[in-house]
Amino acid sequence: MDILTAKETVVEAGKQLVKYGLIARTWGNVSCRISDTQFVITPSGKPYESLTADDIVTVNIADLEYEGDIKPSSEKGVHAECYKHRPDVNFVIHTHQMNASIVSALGADITGIEGRSAEIVGNELVIAGYGLPGTKTLRKGVIAALERTSSNAVIMAHHGAVCMGKDYEEAFSVANEVEIICEKYVLRKYKEASGKVGESILDVANYISDMFRTGDICEEIDKYDSKREGTVMTMMDKQGKDVATVNVMCGCAKGEIPAEAKLHMAVYNKRKDVNYIIHSDIGEVQAASAMGKTMKPLLDDFAQIAGPTVKCVKYATDCAKSLKQVQKALRGGRNAVMLKDNSALCCGPDQFNAQATEMVVEKNCKTYAGAELFGNVKPINAIESHLMNIVYRLKYSKQAK
Repeated sequence: MDILTAKETVVEAGKQLVKYGLIARTWGNVSCRISDTQFVITPSGKPYESLTADDIVTVNIADLEYEGDIKPSSEKGVHAECYKHRPDVNFVIHTHQMNASIVSALGADITGIEGRSAEIVGNELVIAGYGLPGTKTLRKGVIAALERTSSNAVIMAHHGAVCMGKDYEEAFSVANEVEIICEKYVLRKYKEASGKVGESILDVANYISDMFRTGDICEEIDKYDSKREGTVMTMMDKQGKDVATVNVMCGCAKGEIPAEAKLHMAVYNKRKDVNYIIHSDIGEVQAASAMGKTMKPLLDDFAQIAGPTVKCVKYATDCAKSLKQVQKALRGGRNAVMLKDNSALCCGPDQFNAQATEMVVEKNCKTYAGAELFGNVKPINAIESHLMNIVYRLKYSKQAK
């Protein structure tokens, strides 16, 4: 394939993958082989929606040297290994897709894949050993996985999936089928454990939540989102309609102020870098909050964006102490806090980044449910979690806009 066509295909592939929810923001990466010695790949830290062919970087397979001033994806080494080990592969997609991410934390290969799924992906999905993003350790784990399977995809522990094909269409089909395989795998285990047929991962999350629920049930509070512009906070209902505006400095307000405004104001008054809060209404996050546990990272992107841990607070509307506990829980690079029986507050400097926080909290909650179902909750090492969070805050968060 000529280089311009390859670059344009990578750009279009990225947009399609975003459309179908297989990648988001700057997460994951896409590449296309252009010869026996080179491939082109998406750049580091740029959203897929705004990519052009000029942003796509040419990289040498042998030594990872690249052309131009634009930095290629930090996972270029993983793509290079796919091309080295699979001469028939001409297109590689690395995703952080939802169901593959859940399986990535379970610690065991999926074997015995049959039928259409086997035709598209292969008869197994093996787990590559864990390594921090962009490191030689991660790359070595993928090499070992490629050497022990002939399937068109491998799962990267605590991270996501690498999907391969002779062209984009085949690699895209592999990524889609991996989601189906992984969901079926988890739901089979759910049926074995509960005796019930599950329709989605939400059934698993509710089942695990009921098993591990502890303590009294906290009062239900209404869920609002909010944004801050200067000293003015606007409260919005979950349909996006403005409900009230409040001056966070003096408390002056327009509109009927919901009781939950105190909660949002407490965050803004303590975190000057936060300008948008989403009170998640995602079912799996709600289920996880009922367990009352500190959420530890089972996935890289959770550690990077939400924080090295996300603490759970028993919040009461008229309790000043619980407001202080919420503020305390958001220290140390943390952008989310679980509210016992009331889902989670997901924060960011703007709506775009608050949505990213909500996305990774949702994924980690789903993954936690899956890991508990399989009896294999093994979080990422605390030191590595803190390191990823620091690196993301200092580097990648500034690019992902």
